[in-house]
Amino acid sequence: MKQIIVVEGRHDLIKIKEVYPDSNVLITNGREISQDTINTLKKYSKDFEIILFLDPDSPGEKIRNEITKVIPNCKHAFLPKHLGISKNKRKVGIEHASNEAIKDALAKVYNNAKITNNFSMADLYNLGLVGNKDSKKKRDFISLNLNIGAPNAKTFLQRLNQFGIEKEQVEELLTKYE
Repeated sequence: MKQIIVVEGRHDLIKIKEVYPDSNVLITNGREISQDTINTLKKYSKDFEIILFLDPDSPGEKIRNEITKVIPNCKHAFLPKHLGISKNKRKVGIEHASNEAIKDALAKVYNNAKITNNFSMADLYNLGLVGNKDSKKKRDFISLNLNIGAPNAKTFLQRLNQFGIEKEQVEELLTKYE
């Protein structure tokens, strides 16, 4: 099946085309995604796999959530935030990532179709991923290694279940956390 990579802006599109010249890319035009863009994505989702590859910041998360609500079978690719920081350290986005970082992120695409209930908030508490002073650092470590963005605790739980991640994977990564 053909794919469409969804990014936020024109510079992101240029960067993706630099890495994958023959790719289909659609831009959302920033954080205020229009109903026309949503409708276009819904239409294309019948014939194309939709891959959300949005900036690793709060506007990117907002757009990801809006699109996922209307296209629940879309796929997700995440760029670690530290790999998308501009040279002047003032901006973050896909456009600032290296070609290699883009390739790595798009090689690790998650599918919503694997939704499970492997984790509960109590599980995260028992694993030390919430409720402790270093919980955020542990979640960030796990998120980076699983390549699921850098979400807050609630979204972290949702993504673990949304992408069918197994407890064993998380437990194994926690043994590597220092």
